[in-house]
Amino acid sequence: MSTKKILMIVGDYVEDYEVMVPFQALQMVGYAVHAVCPDKKAGDKVRTAVHDFEGDQTYSEKPGHNFTLNATFEEIKAETYDALVIPGGRAPEYIRLNRTVLEITRHFAQANKPIAAICHGLQLLAAADVLQGKRCTAYPACSPDIRLAGGTYVDVLADEAIVDGNLVTAQAWLAHPRWLAEFLKLLGTKIEHLEVAKVN
Repeated sequence: MSTKKILMIVGDYVEDYEVMVPFQALQMVGYAVHAVCPDKKAGDKVRTAVHDFEGDQTYSEKPGHNFTLNATFEEIKAETYDALVIPGGRAPEYIRLNRTVLEITRHFAQANKPIAAICHGLQLLAAADVLQGKRCTAYPACSPDIRLAGGTYVDVLADEAIVDGNLVTAQAWLAHPRWLAEFLKLLGTKIEHLEVAKVN
């Protein structure tokens, strides 16, 4: 059985946790994950931003790690991938202006392949016009984008996720455990917890 391939579309100032954690976790359970950015190639870096919730009316932003891409955007063939991950941060705001990014996103939606989007990642789904009739969540400031795109915004706790068909969404990195667990279910992943015998 061949390893499933997951495409991750990122850009400069993608949210640090929202790119690093799923990129590493999905590889940990055996998937091939290719992270790409428009106009960049494998080995190039994107800057990340750390968004935190510190009691202000909106999130704070600090510099994060540099994240190294492991695939070249221009070489991507969406039909060869089994699922799509769209992290949040500031990247979705500008990569949604790229026609090829929108076409790639539509491919996954139209083919009913699993899509995991978090936080501001929903801006890309809205721009690709693939939220019609979908129940989803996002960072609350993105709720107008969802509604204008014909989706239903669901306000959930920060550590929860929403699943609607092939789509799993969450508000922010606080939901990583639930968001990733639900995405793994869509991918058909089964994780078994084995009892380890104690040695006396």
